[in-house]
Amino acid sequence: MIVRTPYAQMLGIRSITTDNGGTMLMMPAAPELEGRSDFLYGGAIASLLELACLEAVAQDRGEPWPKPINMAFDFLRGGLMIDSYAQARLVRVGRRVVNADAVCWQTDREKPIAMGRMHLLLD
Repeated sequence: MIVRTPYAQMLGIRSITTDNGGTMLMMPAAPELEGRSDFLYGGAIASLLELACLEAVAQDRGEPWPKPINMAFDFLRGGLMIDSYAQARLVRVGRRVVNADAVCWQTDREKPIAMGRMHLLLD
């Protein structure tokens, strides 16, 4: 769902179904996403994490457009100019607010480059 948004399309983000039936997002490296030389721009990584959280809510609740309340990021290491992946999970689903967290990695999921936590408001 989220990959059909213009912003996700601009970033080239694709949805990938995992072996356990979950969904993760993949953002291919592109020269437009380069920050400092040979590294991904942190904003692109943050956007991938945000879209992964939105996708997790959309997959779970069938609500494609929850309203973001806030999001926090932890940048753990520099993102290289290679494909990046992100997957989110819902930590808590309340009547009005959802808490989600996401992890972003490149070659090894066990070595994330960034993590994020997001609160979303449901309609």
